[in-house]
Amino acid sequence: MHLKIDNNMSKFLTILIIFTGEVFAIFAEVVAAKYYSFDNAKFFNIFLKALPIIIIGCILLLFGYMLGLRSFKNIWIVSAISITSILISEPIINYFVTHQLPTTGALIGFILGILGFFSAIFF
Repeated sequence: MHLKIDNNMSKFLTILIIFTGEVFAIFAEVVAAKYYSFDNAKFFNIFLKALPIIIIGCILLLFGYMLGLRSFKNIWIVSAISITSILISEPIINYFVTHQLPTTGALIGFILGILGFFSAIFF
């Protein structure tokens, strides 16, 4: 099956799909880590609850990378989208799941990640 999508729409969908996939994957990782940190936590119970969420994230990432390389014609741009999605979403998810604020270094990385994302897309 070959999707016929306008190239600008394809680029937008790539960003949206990769970002969503990273959010699913990171959410599963952080929630599993949080609940496994409890003393009475059962590894496989937590693992099996997080597994469907991370599988959905991985499917979205696979689709996003496939669509992204086709639309951007450059794997480095697709990688920059993925890494930036992580830099943006992980601090937010970490805060809402664990209620911990990012350190100064994490905040600087967040800002540099956003700048790197825009430079990869527009230059």
